[in-house]
Amino acid sequence: MKLRIIQLLCVVSLVCASVFSANKIDKNDNGPLLSQPLTVRWRYESNVTLNLTPAFDKERIYLPLAGGTLVALKARDGELFWRSEIGGELSASPVADESAIYVASETIAPSGDARGSSGALRALGREGGVTQWLTPLVKPLRGALTVSDKKLFAGGSDGRAYAFEKQTGGVLWSIPFSSPFNGQPVLNAGRVYFGSEDGTLLALEEATGRVLWRYRTKGAVRGPVAVADDTVFFGSGDGYIYAISTDKGRLKWRKRTGAGVEAVTLAGDAVLAASLDNFAYLLNFKGTMLWKKQLPGRISAQPLTVQETALFTPLSSSAAVVLGLRDGKQVNTLPTGEELTSSASPIMVDEAVIVTTEHGLLAFGRPPVSSIKTRPAP
Repeated sequence: MKLRIIQLLCVVSLVCASVFSANKIDKNDNGPLLSQPLTVRWRYESNVTLNLTPAFDKERIYLPLAGGTLVALKARDGELFWRSEIGGELSASPVADESAIYVASETIAPSGDARGSSGALRALGREGGVTQWLTPLVKPLRGALTVSDKKLFAGGSDGRAYAFEKQTGGVLWSIPFSSPFNGQPVLNAGRVYFGSEDGTLLALEEATGRVLWRYRTKGAVRGPVAVADDTVFFGSGDGYIYAISTDKGRLKWRKRTGAGVEAVTLAGDAVLAASLDNFAYLLNFKGTMLWKKQLPGRISAQPLTVQETALFTPLSSSAAVVLGLRDGKQVNTLPTGEELTSSASPIMVDEAVIVTTEHGLLAFGRPPVSSIKTRPAP
């Protein structure tokens, strides 16, 4: 009798496990899997988009436009939420969190000489785009901003690495270096990594900005680094993918590609890199090449990775390309209807895949029940 009860309990456990597993799979299937058919949900039309990646939070997209303009759009349908006229020109990709949008701008000298430009960093409120605080800077910030719980990090065109207090905009530290920055700082385990135009990767102490180590390459370091365990991976304009130890900044390995590398990201237990030689590469953490795939154009934007797939936006092509991470085979395309010219990275917000084009934003998703909506710029 006891044996029969035990057997029945085992059967019930297996059934429950199967139901749980099925529910788990169904839940994942409800997400915007890049390998599944995706169509254009909505468009936001604008002829003044920039080579800056939009900021976003859980439900909104904040698109930078020429002329110092930032627009807030609802990710679900592209409806305009607010529009903020900052003035000057936006100088770095913005970033957002649950309380504000952080925006860097520059004011060009009346003579038009960019060398005479000054900069500013400000926080805009989520609900109306009203400035909450403003921090003037001698020179503009470049690349992209990075936000943590209490701080903002950015690099300047004058070679200064900054940490700002997020609530007030106060400068916590400002460290001068010999070369300008035009990348995205990355915060990890108490360190902030900055890549510079002279090919140097810097590891700075988060609290003080003190230099922990530096590693020099022969090309500009512009893309964000990727950190896994005790290794930092990054690309350089000299055509190499690098793996450096996080403690001392010592070279573990480097892998040559056919041109400069600006996009490196983690893909599970591997490193995904995109090069200006039109190829995407997947390497394991020891530097062994797992696969490489030629794409129809140069790749300067960070790929968007979702589960076992990666979305690339090759320049001069008319479609974004989805590759399977397991073998590098193409599993989908997202036609844009025009040539891709922006180096802004694709993003995913509220089940919508967002691609920046020369004429606005395209939001891809599962085929909607209603027709495509077009949101013209006001």
